[in-house]
Amino acid sequence: MSDEGSTSADPRAGDAERDAILAAVTPVADGIAATFGSLCEVVVHDYRRPEQSVVAVAGSVTGRDVGGAMSEIGMGMLARGDAADDELNYLTRTQTGKLVKSSTMLLRDSAGAVFGAVCVNLDITAVQQVGTLIGELAGVSVPAEVPTTTFGAAADVVDAVVSSVVDAHQLEHSRPWSELDRAARVALFRGLDERGVFTVRRAVPQVAARLGISRASAYSYLAKARAQGPEAAGPATSQGASA
Repeated sequence: MSDEGSTSADPRAGDAERDAILAAVTPVADGIAATFGSLCEVVVHDYRRPEQSVVAVAGSVTGRDVGGAMSEIGMGMLARGDAADDELNYLTRTQTGKLVKSSTMLLRDSAGAVFGAVCVNLDITAVQQVGTLIGELAGVSVPAEVPTTTFGAAADVVDAVVSSVVDAHQLEHSRPWSELDRAARVALFRGLDERGVFTVRRAVPQVAARLGISRASAYSYLAKARAQGPEAAGPATSQGASA
């Protein structure tokens, strides 16, 4: 993240402050995970390096490791910058089927700039299974589906978000990319941008490969989407949050 707006004349001072906050938060993460036990995981992110944002992990729920990339919700927060808000008590599902209740609390420096986050993940799979059983016995309907989230390398996360947005967009229009008009293609790139896809390095080539277009075309559509601004977005670009 940029140090623009920092009260310090030396940009290195801003990084030093952020490094100190991350160092102070790490033992807190260990304490939270130890308090809630084996079903809890706490992940500390440094958004200054999106492709390797995970700087500390306590516990194991999503299989994260230090040096891993941020998830989809982190990409979205990075895209919103300092205007982003905490995301609390949302549900997602891992690729292995675990149902996870999560909260993502942003880290800000003394100037109010977002530079990282602390994410608490609770594996509530067993709780959900018991709840479903009780619901069936009581005649209550089973909860709605929860979106699956990709945790892992940056390339995997970008691919998952790209596929989600592209598939939803093409379903909305009932047409593949090759049959979309220019306005619909620009809207698709706006949706990807709003999900934070392009905050990750080398995301544009990945998107271009997924759509079967040249990098130059991908950059052109992205520039057009950003020039039009978010007010031009239609319902096809609206996406729910996923961890």
